Amino acid sequence: MAFIPAVSNKATREISGVMRSWRIHRWNEKTLEELSLFCNPVLRGWVNYYGQYYKSALHRVFNMLNRSLVRWVMWKYKRFRFHQRRAAQWLRGIAKRQPELFAHWQIGIRP
Repeated sequence: MAFIPAVSNKATREISGVMRSWRIHRWNEKTLEELSLFCNPVLRGWVNYYGQYYKSALHRVFNMLNRSLVRWVMWKYKRFRFHQRRAAQWLRGIAKRQPELFAHWQIGIRP
């Protein structure tokens, strides 16, 4: 049996629980920059600890955060209220222009 130094299923559940507890999609009074200032210290810690050897294992976890950010866009901007695909495209454009905004975008896990 081989050992793969990646994020475990238990750690994935814990990380997901923490991200769910943030309820980012409800913070419509905040800007994207303010969200990134709140999230980045924690995200950087997870990337540095769990992504030391096997960063691609973090895709499953951080895609959930990207979905929460898409929901935030839909909640904040009326033009995206019922357009999840357009909200994701808009966020994807920002991720391409400013990959340093969120820590998980810097390692290539973008919406």
